[in-house]
Amino acid sequence: MDVLRIIAYILEVLLIAYFGFAAFYVFIFALAGVFKAPNRARIMNRERKFAVLIPGYKEDNVIVEVAQRALEQEYPKDLFEVVVIADSFERSTLESLRKLPLTVLEVSFDKSTKSKALNKAMELLGDDYQVALVLDADNIMARDFIAKVNDAFNKGFKVVQGHRVAKNTNTAFAILDAISEEVNNHIFRKGHRVMGLSSALIGSGMAFDYHFFKRTMAQVNAVGGFDKELELKLLKNRNTIEYLADAYVLDEKVQKTDVFSNQRKRWLSAQFVYFGRFAASGLKELFLRGNVDFADKVYQMVSPPRILLLGMVVLISMGYLLFDVFSEALILLVSPLAWYLIFGITVLSFLLAVPQKFYNGATLRAIWTLPKAFGVMFLSLFKLKGANKKFIHTQHGTIKSN
Repeated sequence: MDVLRIIAYILEVLLIAYFGFAAFYVFIFALAGVFKAPNRARIMNRERKFAVLIPGYKEDNVIVEVAQRALEQEYPKDLFEVVVIADSFERSTLESLRKLPLTVLEVSFDKSTKSKALNKAMELLGDDYQVALVLDADNIMARDFIAKVNDAFNKGFKVVQGHRVAKNTNTAFAILDAISEEVNNHIFRKGHRVMGLSSALIGSGMAFDYHFFKRTMAQVNAVGGFDKELELKLLKNRNTIEYLADAYVLDEKVQKTDVFSNQRKRWLSAQFVYFGRFAASGLKELFLRGNVDFADKVYQMVSPPRILLLGMVVLISMGYLLFDVFSEALILLVSPLAWYLIFGITVLSFLLAVPQKFYNGATLRAIWTLPKAFGVMFLSLFKLKGANKKFIHTQHGTIKSN
């Protein structure tokens, strides 16, 4: 009995350490995100030529509108080229795209991935560009997006992440997904830049020095989570990733449980795969080279996603509270105050990170779906085997922008 009690005690201490550190980490950057990030001065004044790369796999429902909207940028027309990388599109879709003033590159792979599509496109396009701007096939840029990215490059940045916001909030899951993205924008992008660290990449709405991107992507062979592998390589080489909070890209949010489950399973699998691959080098970079940016990114690979963090902390704290109230016979291994503190810090972090526009009735109704979202993510933890070895496609539909 004593041995079991010791084991239980050790396990609980480990849980407190894991979730406690995660809660404190999130709180620090959520608080930082309240403040304004330092603004680097412009060191040059030039307009660059952009390759707007839009890879898509069976995205016939959305790609034509996205391509049309991408052409509406308030930037010199001869200085940006929209490139649709079409994998498994219908003939009618390709014909519609070819009527537009853009480039259509048809690609086909035994196993389709975004990294393969981007690498093939840059191989075919050549090198007559200064910036590679990557969009998802459902993304719509604000008209001034390219101009704002170009301005960031004039300040000396080689890698820039835009501000992705929800295109739709038409279901409870879409609202939760939109809030989740804004929480991550606040903590892992704006908050990190305020603290002098790099923004996280998000997979789209991001721009790179073209030749730099082409060289770096040639070393990326990810099936899922290519952006995670990319940013780890960038940060290991001490490349700062800028975040543009006022450069917007509309992104379609998931609306159904099965799509949410597949998407999160892919993300979780990628996180754990890259943590295993880079954990040792993260410690080495931190203690031998002082590369805090890289070590911070490696930690993010093993930290709990925000929904899982909130869900687990709420469940454990509520469990302690119920036992404390209703079971006098319970002999607590660790003081419940530790969990109550973690709970308080976690909730406060979310309150700081959720944008004011989401404090409304629709969000309140969507919160009732939160336990379901937590359950889906929790169950996904047990279905990760092989998820990073196969391409999991997120199907997008035709949705009117809100």
